[in-house]
Amino acid sequence: MPMRPYRSLLHFMISLTKPHHFYITMRKAITTLFLCLLSMSIWAQAVPALDQLKADPRKAYGNDYPYPVRTVKLTKAPKGYKPFYISHYARHGSRYYWTDRLYIDLDTLLNAAHEKHQLTAEGEAFYEKYHAAHQELMTGVSELTQLGWEQHQGIARIMYNNFPEVFKKGGNVLAISSLSGRCVISMSAFCQELAQCNPKIEIREQSSRFTLDGVVPTDRQNPARRQFPRVKPRFEQNRDQFKSVSTLQKDVVSKVFTSTEGLPVSANRIGEHLINLYTSLPSIGHEGMMGNILQDADLVNRWEESNLGSYSWVFGPQYETIPILQDILKKADAAINGTSDHIADLRFGHDTCLGPLTVLMGLNGADRDPLDPYEVKNCYQNWETCKASNIQLIFYRSKKSADGILVKCLLNGEEATLPLPTDRFPYYKWTDFRDFYTARCNK
Repeated sequence: MPMRPYRSLLHFMISLTKPHHFYITMRKAITTLFLCLLSMSIWAQAVPALDQLKADPRKAYGNDYPYPVRTVKLTKAPKGYKPFYISHYARHGSRYYWTDRLYIDLDTLLNAAHEKHQLTAEGEAFYEKYHAAHQELMTGVSELTQLGWEQHQGIARIMYNNFPEVFKKGGNVLAISSLSGRCVISMSAFCQELAQCNPKIEIREQSSRFTLDGVVPTDRQNPARRQFPRVKPRFEQNRDQFKSVSTLQKDVVSKVFTSTEGLPVSANRIGEHLINLYTSLPSIGHEGMMGNILQDADLVNRWEESNLGSYSWVFGPQYETIPILQDILKKADAAINGTSDHIADLRFGHDTCLGPLTVLMGLNGADRDPLDPYEVKNCYQNWETCKASNIQLIFYRSKKSADGILVKCLLNGEEATLPLPTDRFPYYKWTDFRDFYTARCNK
């Protein structure tokens, strides 16, 4: 029975004296209050980006941030619901720099400056340490490091411990990877750890052109490769409204060089190279190589500006990850209807896929596409696409509930919001999830 409108507060108060009206009114009030409190609870979980940087300045590394393997307390499932299937996409773990150009340019640059006596005392100390490590860096270009291996081991064990109902009886798991060695080894680390948790788990690992559409659809070797439109985020229209306050490039160059005159690389490029090397050092076990030339806190002031570039970078190719999302939907449907016996489907790829997939799925509001460049930091933070970053979709069912399958999304181990209605965050109805994302893929 719908509530009738009341012409005044007096009429409303009088109605409360009637038991039936009082019951209906209070029930609706309590429901409304509950939903408001739930919304406030979700809002409270979102710590502002700049406050997160204060707590952990290393997040200013952006997608070079090394994944912090840690256990996060998760919301208990609704009564009667148990997890039974997991769908997952992960970036490879920590690695050496992705291209040798950084190492070659720095070697050429530092050697020239050393010979010309254009290095400061700090610059000379850095030159000695870099020269000693140069051969290792060149050999390791783009390869997974020990830290990268350990990150995926830790993520696998936490997944197993968080959702033991999925794995306790064993079962079949399919893991697919890009053709890149660092992704293959990340997959191996994850799967070995999962099998050690329970030897009854049967894991099929595959790095193949046959499965590229589900993990790196843009790979030139993908036989099913398709062309998708690229788009620009709306804030780019107002990019000139953002006022840069960082002088970090200039500052870091002045700490290393007394002069850059006659050197084979421009001053701006020198500054970027030094920053990129610095943010990569924790991933390769060479923290301290640059002494006091750079500190984590120095990167915080330039983070918001660099995050704008990152948002454009992940927003533009979001539609290119449609095949990944379709693979997720297809395999989840098969696991639910019983045509697949997989207890988990695992995917290991790159930030060039995971970042745009985050936008396509609208995780934590990443698809909001604000006009104001200062608002971008509130819908996307580039550290969410860090080394070993991952998306986990956990599927639940109940023998007693008529609500059907529920799904929860974890982004880097933490419960994430989806652009779907729900009255019990972080759980969403699978039918809502499937219909919404099917429509988004077909749009």
